[in-house]
Amino acid sequence: MIDENGLAVETIGLSFSFSKDRPVIKELNMQIPKGAIYGFLGPNGAGKTTTIRLLLDLLPSGSGEISVFGKTLGDDRSNILSRTGALIESPSLYEHLTGYDNLKVTANLRSIKKDRIQEVLKIVGLDTESKKYVHSYSLGMKQRLGLAIALLSSPDLLILDEPTNGLDPNGIIEIRELLRDLNANHGVTILVSSHLLSEVERLVSHVGIIGRGEMMFQGPLKKLQQISQDKAVIEIDTDDNARALEILLEDHQQVSKAAQFLEVHYTDRDRLAQLIILLTAAGLRVNRAQLVESSLEETFLSIIKDDHL
Repeated sequence: MIDENGLAVETIGLSFSFSKDRPVIKELNMQIPKGAIYGFLGPNGAGKTTTIRLLLDLLPSGSGEISVFGKTLGDDRSNILSRTGALIESPSLYEHLTGYDNLKVTANLRSIKKDRIQEVLKIVGLDTESKKYVHSYSLGMKQRLGLAIALLSSPDLLILDEPTNGLDPNGIIEIRELLRDLNANHGVTILVSSHLLSEVERLVSHVGIIGRGEMMFQGPLKKLQQISQDKAVIEIDTDDNARALEILLEDHQQVSKAAQFLEVHYTDRDRLAQLIILLTAAGLRVNRAQLVESSLEETFLSIIKDDHL
């Protein structure tokens, strides 16, 4: 269950630079509600992986503050990381060992009971494949084994960087369903990064869009969908577009003139029929009336190109 008032992850003014004149992250304010699946989106080089490495304390701390489950990373590092599982790009696996033995190595290093190994194998759907050597695993199976390793410590937070990279459509669907199950049935808050909105829009509840190291949009997926809907227009062409423009303006419509047609702001499903009735009642012939919607992908691209949206 998503707790909009409680945050699993929060960054305040997070900035980081590998060199003084080239900042990678700039005053980043991230808010991930408890119980959310948060899609961290942006083009390659936007700063997604750097941000994730800062959240996992894998880079020297920059400026700003990182809090996880209400605790500051700098003050409570050990406890925070014990509640966090991560898969950064491709998992590091021992190809000459079985799936079970890969998990056993990590369990021994982290003093995790061996009973947990069988539990996570079942969660990721590898319980019947655990005795096979990893070099015989498909790429999707290796990704699921990497997730199993990340889940060994029963984390409350799971951080995944491009987890479906290189997977075929079936592999992508498998990972998507697995993450849904972890979130819904095991209460895990998930941060999943990607450069493709289309890849995660069926999965996430919240979205953060980063561009050039800055947060350009953040909020529930529904809010992004609303922005996309607000960009929709109705294209209208009549036998007298000049007269049609006058009529629409008199009717207080948000309308503009394009090269060969008029564009009316779309607000609801009834608007198209209402416009046709209005124009035909004035004696005009409507040659074309068409709803043109902005896809989420187009909205995403417009956001990363426009700091002021």
